[in-house]
Amino acid sequence: MDPLAAALDALHATDPQRDGGRPAEALYADYITGWVNRLVTSPSAALRLAARAQHLERWTIPRSSYPLDKVGYHRWRKAVQVRQGERAQETLLTAGAAAELATRVGRLVGKAAPTGDPEAQALEDAACLVFLDQELPGFAAAHPDYTIERWYGIVQKTWRKMSPDAHTLALSLPLRADLKAIVMAAISALPTA
Repeated sequence: MDPLAAALDALHATDPQRDGGRPAEALYADYITGWVNRLVTSPSAALRLAARAQHLERWTIPRSSYPLDKVGYHRWRKAVQVRQGERAQETLLTAGAAAELATRVGRLVGKAAPTGDPEAQALEDAACLVFLDQELPGFAAAHPDYTIERWYGIVQKTWRKMSPDAHTLALSLPLRADLKAIVMAAISALPTA
């Protein structure tokens, strides 16, 4: 394995949350990496490493450390992104990465790449696809009280972040029938450009 990716994976191994016996963040890194490899032919070293670092040590800033409202969620998410980008950069530099590569990965992971950056879009696409493919069933089970309007809002926000290529992949996901119906209805309700 690439020693730079191994340095990131060593941090994932310390995740206290387990999923099927594995550190949850290691599993998430595998999912993101898999989608990046489907979305991009020959992804750059920076994009491959950013995929592995997408949720780097996310557990260190608990969601409960911010108010449990929409504003609190956005503040928490921004703090997590900034920290993840900084930790990815530090970790890669310590592992021997060139400064330019480490900085690029930090910017991608920290959501600090310029608007329109194709690698940042690929990373966003991969995260959205992981949400729809892996996380949506559990999220739905945890929120049985959500109204259909709220579900539409969640799906539509996710959909708007995605590229046309990611939309195509999302439409081919083997979702449960009830979730597929929500996704299809939500995207059908989006205004056409």
